[in-house]
Amino acid sequence: MGVNGQSELIAELKTWSAGFETRQPQDVLASAIGRYGKIVLACSFGAEDVVLVDMVHRINPLVPLFYLDTDFLFPETYATRDRVIERYELKPAQVIQVKSLLTPQQQAESHGDALWASHPDQCCQLRKVEPLTRVLKGYDAWITGIRRDQAPSRANAGLIEWDEKFKLIKVNPLARWTWADVWSYIKVYEVPYNPLHDQNYPSIGCTYCTAPVASGDDPRAGRWKNFSKTECGLHKA
Repeated sequence: MGVNGQSELIAELKTWSAGFETRQPQDVLASAIGRYGKIVLACSFGAEDVVLVDMVHRINPLVPLFYLDTDFLFPETYATRDRVIERYELKPAQVIQVKSLLTPQQQAESHGDALWASHPDQCCQLRKVEPLTRVLKGYDAWITGIRRDQAPSRANAGLIEWDEKFKLIKVNPLARWTWADVWSYIKVYEVPYNPLHDQNYPSIGCTYCTAPVASGDDPRAGRWKNFSKTECGLHKA
């Protein structure tokens, strides 16, 4: 795509996105799913993502999802995956497991033990960003669960936007929602969710880089505790 073509696309997406600012996430999803045949849901099995699984399933149950299996996920996360698969009767081909090119042992041999503790950005690059880059090459658009109030870096997220980092359309249906909106949906529709959310884990990543959050603290304070790092790189330009 040329520079002019990309500029026109970005402008079109901004207009399209603006038209949904007063509408529901399901409207955003239905429009994006209807427009893009090659669309996929990124699912970490956190609260926002299980909400999107439920919404997508009600619109088009054939839309696939993928999850980044870093090999360091919580047992509760894998259990939530299994409950989601059972609840929505997802076929194996619809649930795409994406892994790093390196096993944990190979990573330790090449980059040192506990890379997450010494160079967390590099660990995320190897176990999340590179795998995500690979899987997204097969799609025209991806759906994410990011919300504007999660972090300053996400405050300007569009409902539908051009993802310059990964070169495809990015759909953020829940961008306008609050944490309370997410949980209201989970309760109303009895969506299966990660039980760690009930143990003061509002944001759940890898075992080594996720800690519970004290009452009143920033919801993402438990991610990469004691580091200035706040993003794994998936949603950071």
